[in-house]
Amino acid sequence: QVQLVESGGGLVQPGGSLRLSCAASTSTPSFNHVGWYRQASGKQRELVAQITPDETSYYADSVKGRFTISRDRAKNTVYLQMNSLKPEDTAVYYCRQRTILYGIPQNDYWGLGTRVTVSS
Repeated sequence: QVQLVESGGGLVQPGGSLRLSCAASTSTPSFNHVGWYRQASGKQRELVAQITPDETSYYADSVKGRFTISRDRAKNTVYLQMNSLKPEDTAVYYCRQRTILYGIPQNDYWGLGTRVTVSS
């Protein structure tokens, strides 16, 4: 079983930056997929960014060019660098780790979230 802990959230002014971290309690397999999701008040949870085992990245159109996802396997940690933050980025951000073998889902873990507030 893997526990995921997000950190790095907080209050920031529009145009500012934050870096979120997702740390796993144990070493992660080389075939895991990690995604960052967010959920604003009154809205559905949405995928923000994802990184695959071969380090391919995906970004939602709303954050493309502003956010960057990266992974440090030695530290069992995935990061989300957020620049040029907007009030619409305000949400609770969640880390999700999935393992997929031969196209079949194996494990699915979620962190408890870290809150990001963008306001003047």
